[in-house]
Amino acid sequence: MTYPLLVVTAVAAEAEAVREGADPRAVVVKPVGVGPAAAAAGTARLLATGGYRAVINAGVAGGFPGRAAVGAIVLGTRSIAADLGAENRDGGFLPVEDLGFGVSVVPADTALVKALVNALPDAVTGDVLTLATVTGTAATADRLAHRFPHAVAEAMEGFGAAIAAQQAGLPFAELRAVSNPIGPRDRAAWRLADAFAALRVAAGVLTSLAGTLSTG
Repeated sequence: MTYPLLVVTAVAAEAEAVREGADPRAVVVKPVGVGPAAAAAGTARLLATGGYRAVINAGVAGGFPGRAAVGAIVLGTRSIAADLGAENRDGGFLPVEDLGFGVSVVPADTALVKALVNALPDAVTGDVLTLATVTGTAATADRLAHRFPHAVAEAMEGFGAAIAAQQAGLPFAELRAVSNPIGPRDRAAWRLADAFAALRVAAGVLTSLAGTLSTG
């Protein structure tokens, strides 16, 4: 059977939240693992089975304070591998582009993001950072906010899934629900239940979105 829309998440709990909102006859939802490498490999494996027209990476995320509040839905306009590069002699950071080795930014598909924004008008749009080590201090949060003035959230899989979709020639977008502000790590303050509830509601638009892809 052909499914127009593939949604990949990191873990099973995220996948279950999306499945509760989306029609399984139109949308395939699969957890592919935590981190950019697992996301890239898992997404590529699923795309190799064929039949998809677009890919969305969905799940929870940390939000940048003042940019994306806890419980907000975030739509990534770009997925950025924020720690892909090298330190310079002064302790600063050089993105991989400055080293001449590749890219650290994958733009989301404009038409796909527009369709999601139209369906989710209250969503926050902006860059979503992919980090293999997520933020745990105020100093790191401040550095990232300065380096990426358009970043609204951080997670661990978007760039990997985006690269897999890009190499397959498919449109890609990232959809996240904010469970916590980035900064000092305080697991007790995370509002995962609120984030999963927001993710379930947002997933409700994916069925109609898949319908437009199946006819496009």
